[in-house]
Amino acid sequence: MGVARALVVNPEIIFADEPTGNLDSNTSQEVMELMQKVVREKQQTLVMVTHDNHLASFADRIFHIIDGKIVQIEDNRAKRSGLQADVVMPDGNGE
Repeated sequence: MGVARALVVNPEIIFADEPTGNLDSNTSQEVMELMQKVVREKQQTLVMVTHDNHLASFADRIFHIIDGKIVQIEDNRAKRSGLQADVVMPDGNGE
């Protein structure tokens, strides 16, 4: 499994393109929870590309891209701490 290989070599940055694309939803959830745990414990950075909003919710920050341009950045760290989440538009304006 590619995810396991990526975590074993202990890189500073892990790039994952649809890391759970071939898995059922339950296994995807388990893999993402494990990846999130390992990445936080080892203080690594995970850069993930996905079309799945549920998987994106595991990220600290979500960059929404349309036609090659960043149209919105969500900061999920605030959501997890119970604070209002920051949404930043690429022109620097928040919502």
